[in-house]
Amino acid sequence: MGRNTRKRRTPLATKAIAASAALALGGGGLIWANFYASAHESGPDQNRTRSAGVQIATIDCPDVGQKLTEVPGQARGEVDGELATMDQQITEAYQRLATTRDAQARDAAFVQNTILQPLKDRRKAIIDRIQLEINRVGGNASEDLDNLSGCTGTPAEQPQTNDGETGQDQGGDGQDQGDGQDQGQDGDGQDQGDGQDQGDGQDQGNGGQAGNGPTADDFVDITQVQANAQPGVGANGLKANGRSGSRGTFTTRCGTNSNDNHNTDNVIVAPGVSNGAHHLHDYVGNQNNDAFASDQDLAGAQTTCQNQGDRSSYFWPVLRLQDGTQDFDQNNAGGGTEGNVGKILEPVQAQLKFVGNKRGPVVAMPQALRIITGDAKAFVNGNANANVNWSCTGFENKVQLKDKYPICPEGSDVVRTTNFQSCWDGQNIDSANHRTHVAFVQADGTCANGFKAIPQLQVRLVYDVPPPTIENGQVVNPYAVDTFPEQLHKPITDHNDFINFFSTRLMNKMVNCINNGQRCA
Repeated sequence: MGRNTRKRRTPLATKAIAASAALALGGGGLIWANFYASAHESGPDQNRTRSAGVQIATIDCPDVGQKLTEVPGQARGEVDGELATMDQQITEAYQRLATTRDAQARDAAFVQNTILQPLKDRRKAIIDRIQLEINRVGGNASEDLDNLSGCTGTPAEQPQTNDGETGQDQGGDGQDQGDGQDQGQDGDGQDQGDGQDQGDGQDQGNGGQAGNGPTADDFVDITQVQANAQPGVGANGLKANGRSGSRGTFTTRCGTNSNDNHNTDNVIVAPGVSNGAHHLHDYVGNQNNDAFASDQDLAGAQTTCQNQGDRSSYFWPVLRLQDGTQDFDQNNAGGGTEGNVGKILEPVQAQLKFVGNKRGPVVAMPQALRIITGDAKAFVNGNANANVNWSCTGFENKVQLKDKYPICPEGSDVVRTTNFQSCWDGQNIDSANHRTHVAFVQADGTCANGFKAIPQLQVRLVYDVPPPTIENGQVVNPYAVDTFPEQLHKPITDHNDFINFFSTRLMNKMVNCINNGQRCA
């Protein structure tokens, strides 16, 4: 099958991103825009823009969706739709900040009056609707959600934490909204042309082919990185298997998406919403996965897997080479219009392997079980749900990176590896925040809280990528994963998705192979 061309509903605001007069953002997001051009202008207004010397202004919003751990099933569709609206508002606000720099330079109150306060008001309205929808069906919505409506302006350079990582989980305390206001200026900023004239400045400030990343700081020569002992971020992404317990493996071969099955939906997080991911996904396995696919649609779909008993859906954000070329989606939402540009790279290998648990046997996964691993908004949300492993062939046993893209030496390929959660609550195929029904194993391999060990999916993607170069502090021909526009193509945002549609017979075969210590394919 070719690209998914099914007609899909699109949010009404999508086609008016740049023209919106008052925009809000939601869900949880960090909005970046470069203001250095106006900051260095001279003239009678020079003193008013002096504090705008910081090149990048950011807006940090709490992630409402991750706080919703208890949502009755009858309300989840409506709540997911409201959260998707918040994400759409983030995209619009990013475009607003990036195209109104002249207006911002003329009025120090522009960001506060046009972005921050309207943002808070609109987020509050959405949160109110979410609370009503939960309570209407007998749930008990937390009043603490009201505290998530406000967003804060933050300065360009984020503080460094003790371990040298960027301090991203700042929340609402300690952030000076004045900094954000100093960089946003002029309430009459309806002149889109003025803002767009500054486009070159954004390219220089944020890097990348579309001006929203990545930058040179996002890359590292892997030959210069000291070997690290443990892949992943914290306890996330630990391999569940070992030399004891259930030691077998089951490999399913589903191809590398050579048939170009892509879309910008996410049926897990934003069902029924076109472009709910705001970035492009590769799909292997199930060929019916889009925002409107029901479980019945998925169960009856065609599959690219060699064993037709595996109709599971495996999907991840595409990797692109930003070498100045443009792909089929250059003018599409979720593609070029949202900063995801460049040549889409097909993996040369896509290895899908299920392994066991080092403490004991595994049980079968239920059909339609959904697992999201990693966090597409980790650049804002912090590392709590991040699950990233970047490396190069020949270095995987030595170096695993989480917040850097590797520059691989000649003859070595880029590798993305993901180890999924492998503990299941034994009851639910999904949860309100799409996370709490599954968990990672603990350090000793056990599942906490009465969860049951299930086969762990390990995805290994290999890419033949021309190594980028760093010249005068700028990265030339970078590669990057697709992201939400405001996430600036940071490597920490890499993530992976799985929906189980193995047949009962094949799932039982998988479990028997793993528990009996066999290697099956």
